[in-house]
Amino acid sequence: MYRIIGADKNEYGPVTAEQMRQWMAEGRVNGDTMVRAEGSTDWKPLSQFPELTGAGAVPPISPLTPSPTAAPAPMFSSFNPATDQVSAPATGLIITAVLGFLAQFAGLAFHFIMTPERMGLGANNPQLPSWVMGASNSLTIVQVLIAVAAGAFILYGGLQMKKLQNYSLAMGASIVAMIPCISPCCLIGLPIGIWALVVLNKPEVKSAFQ
Repeated sequence: MYRIIGADKNEYGPVTAEQMRQWMAEGRVNGDTMVRAEGSTDWKPLSQFPELTGAGAVPPISPLTPSPTAAPAPMFSSFNPATDQVSAPATGLIITAVLGFLAQFAGLAFHFIMTPERMGLGANNPQLPSWVMGASNSLTIVQVLIAVAAGAFILYGGLQMKKLQNYSLAMGASIVAMIPCISPCCLIGLPIGIWALVVLNKPEVKSAFQ
């Protein structure tokens, strides 16, 4: 039987020779580990006990070093595969809204800059009475306001979709993006809206929304 001094300077044992050899194989003790045979008062390095070390050298590892354990695999609990799937179509909705804003404001500016006088149509032209021009201006403003409101809805829906929030709003924004004369940029909004709807209808995406 043997006793040893561990790395924490505490005394351990008694342990059998077989247990000592097992600790050596596990790297928990080395040749510098202080050992005392049961019944003796002398502490000596383990390397001086041939019945324990045999002919082989003991690796220089700190006494009573715990056996290394594999580090746990990193957890990615915040990772959601649905995020990658909605990212591109949601960005497409946002771009559709921004391009729609630019197109509507540019069209509005062109409408009021290119007055009938500048286009060679006199204000007194009997074919273009003043009430017609007034109605045209009002209709243009209403159309722009509707398109801007639709664009704001699509923009907000795209932002919510990107964050996997408010599924109904994301669906609504995708549908509005496809409607001609309502979508602020229907040429781009139609394919983007279809793409977004396809992604949103995937079960794993739908279930990921908060």
